[in-house]
Amino acid sequence: MDRSQDLLERDRSCLVVIDVQQYFLDKLPLDQRQPLAARIAWLMRVARILDIPIIATAEDIPANGSLVPDLLKELPADVPVFNKMVFGLCGQPDIRAAIDATGRRDFVLVGLETDVCVGQSAIGLLSLGHRVAVIEDATASPPPHHAAGISRLQVAGAIIAALKGVYYEWVRDLATHERVQAQLNRPLPPGLTL
Repeated sequence: MDRSQDLLERDRSCLVVIDVQQYFLDKLPLDQRQPLAARIAWLMRVARILDIPIIATAEDIPANGSLVPDLLKELPADVPVFNKMVFGLCGQPDIRAAIDATGRRDFVLVGLETDVCVGQSAIGLLSLGHRVAVIEDATASPPPHHAAGISRLQVAGAIIAALKGVYYEWVRDLATHERVQAQLNRPLPPGLTL
């Protein structure tokens, strides 16, 4: 059964946060860095409230550092940051095992960089038969590479979505929306309206 056009279900979803490290953020235009990290941190908090598992990676932590602090504090205490030594996360056995261990079929990808690590990770997950959504306004690459990465992923079969849309697909009803907003208890990140 082709589920590519179905709405994302929170009980089938896993959020994957890829390489949001200062090293990669510093490649972006200055005005994009903090808003991008804030949108990703906000989605991580939403995922936690909705009991959606999170997988987090950082590329070559000894050389490039771990996730930025605002994202580290949104990770549940028992969730590691995988030291990713490949571009596509499916190519690393410990990360692949974590993906399999979630039991989830839908993977929502955010992070850096759209045309390299996010792109290769999405294509790897698709090749394993997973449904993949790439959040266009929660991924980035230095211009003009973000747009090229999004185009490539759309052709490959990834769902290209917006942060707002994924939020409402996960939430689904007013009662859940009100519960999540009460637990978030913080302003919306830059560039997001609900």
